[in-house]
Amino acid sequence: MKRKKIAVVGGAGQIGGIVAMIAAQRELGDVVLVDIPQKTNLTKAKALDITHMLPTENSDVELSGSGDFSVLAGSDVIVVTAGVPRKPGMSRLDLMDINIKIIRDVAAHIKECAPNSFVILTTNPLDAMVYAFHKLSGLTKHKVVGMAGALDSARFKSFLAAEAGVSTEDVACLVMGGHGPTMVPLTRTATAGGVPIEAILSKDRIKAVVEKTRDAGTELVRLYETGSAYFSTAAACIEMVESFLKDKKRVIPSAAMCEGEYGVHGLFLGVPVVIGAGGVERVLEFPLTAEEQLMFNKTIAAVQEAVAESGV
Repeated sequence: MKRKKIAVVGGAGQIGGIVAMIAAQRELGDVVLVDIPQKTNLTKAKALDITHMLPTENSDVELSGSGDFSVLAGSDVIVVTAGVPRKPGMSRLDLMDINIKIIRDVAAHIKECAPNSFVILTTNPLDAMVYAFHKLSGLTKHKVVGMAGALDSARFKSFLAAEAGVSTEDVACLVMGGHGPTMVPLTRTATAGGVPIEAILSKDRIKAVVEKTRDAGTELVRLYETGSAYFSTAAACIEMVESFLKDKKRVIPSAAMCEGEYGVHGLFLGVPVVIGAGGVERVLEFPLTAEEQLMFNKTIAAVQEAVAESGV
């Protein structure tokens, strides 16, 4: 049986290399790393290095690296990690001018070479970049999604588990909204083994966890000094890739196109979605409290501003 094909655009970068490694370890499909021509050798080196690792993983997939975007042809799923990462003192919006040019080029290549692929983007400012890619590539809304909510929810889960003294395996939680300081960690729906987290932790402790979640990305940028998160970002991408390739229909918070859901019209925003063989198969909608809706309205406004600044 022919293996699935996974392409990583921005394959010379940290996130791209780790996405390729985890995909190969799990035998999700053959992987091709793609980047600009000047980084051809680096993409080839990463592909070869991971290939030499696979015998210890009992994995038989194939990897390759290239600086020629024509290799995207036939891709089932493409993970776009291309773009300049944040550095200390920079906001995600500071990246707009640089990364919008990169996304324009990537969208043109994918439109030409792999218009039927499912595309997952990580480029910041995330919500605006996904919107721009969708407009520029012409791909349907079901085939374009941004990876942010999966990462933000994983951070929320790790902080809640540590604070409550329970296993992360038993914590379920959800972060919605834009990928940035206006994100909305929903404490009301968070549980530990089915028990509401509000019955385990005090309001003050929960509030502290929410703030840690919102600040987690900025804290990593400060600590790394020359870049931003990549291990956790790559793992969150793989969660989405696997759900698509295996038609698992996982419910994963993602930046998806909303057309009326949660009062959002024509924007990509973090909401719970079902990811299966059809891509983003549906948005799951539920009533928000008045307080949650107020926070969500703020994140909508922030994303609208970012989209306007993108000029697409």
